[in-house]
Formats: sequence, C-alpha cells, structure tokens
Amino acid sequence: MKPIKILAIVGSLRKGSYNRQLALAAKEIVGDRADFELLEYADVPLLNQDIERPAPEPVTRVREAVKAADGIWFFTPEYNHFFPGVLKNLIDWLSLPVSDKEPQVLAGKPAAISGITPGMYGTGIAQDHLVTLISFLNMDVMNVPRLTIPYVAEQLDSEGKLVLTKSHRYLERQADAFIAFIQKRKT
Repeated sequence: MKPIKILAIVGSLRKGSYNRQLALAAKEIVGDRADFELLEYADVPLLNQDIERPAPEPVTRVREAVKAADGIWFFTPEYNHFFPGVLKNLIDWLSLPVSDKEPQVLAGKPAAISGITPGMYGTGIAQDHLVTLISFLNMDVMNVPRLTIPYVAEQLDSEGKLVLTKSHRYLERQADAFIAFIQKRKT
C-alpha cells in the first residue's frame, strides 16, 4: 500500500516563520508514516480574472500538488483576527474550476488546521474563519483536534528557533489523528 501524502500549506511566506517551523516539526513527527511536503507558493500571482484562463504556471503547479495529496494540513498565523491574505489568495485560486471539465481541487480533501502566534490568543479566531471558508469549498475538515499555540516566545531556543517545549505532545496528538482521519477516508 502506498503511503498517504500530506501537503502542508503555511499561511506565512516568511522562510523562518513560526508556522513554517511548526509545519516542519509536524513533518518530523509524521516521519515515515506519510509523505509530507510543504507547498511553496510565493510565486502565485494575485487572483485576477484577466489571467484566470489559462491559469499561470504557478497556479497549475499548486493545483497539481493539491490534487496529488491525500490530505491538506494548514498552518496559519493570525493577522488582525483573520488568516493572512496570501493564504486567502491561494485558496481563491484553488477554488476555481481547473477547466470546463474538471472541478476545483479542494472538494472532498481531508483538512487539518494548526497555528502558532506570539500573542495570547493563539490562532483560534483565524482558524474559525479558515474553517468557514474551506467548509464552503467542501473540504472534509478535521475539527478535533485543532491546534492553536499562543506565546511562541515561551517555546523558542536562544537563537529564536521553535522547540515546542510545551506543545509537542499536542502536535503529536494532532498528527496521529490526522493520519487516522485520512486513512479512514481512503478505505
């Protein structure tokens, strides 16, 4: 049986973002139980109907990555009680039909959501907004467990790298649950 494929989508484009580090920690926890890839999408242009069809190459590339994935794991920061605009732009592109014969690529895909933030509220409000959007797009959302980590500074080493001293077990729990969630839907 071929391993499941998890595609991680990080809501921040910053290379050293805490949510990117969280996604890399999840990849480490998942280990060889699944193929785990981080989607690179900084080159996806702003959605504009003038360039919608044919889709620009970066859009085609990310659509193919989503189509090939068995599950999508979102890692989002929270900006002003919402998920970032770059993530919304990506999801807007992914929500469009690929062609007259092929629907959008998110429908039916299992989805998990995690997030980490410097503030005291975690990313719960942004995650709720994201759930609203991806549920509308007919993704199969794993609502429990979701992971929201506040006060990132408490879990950084002296060089500012994420070490998850307090939250590692919760990320493990979510990884285990998401793998089981995907496997249940594949059978």
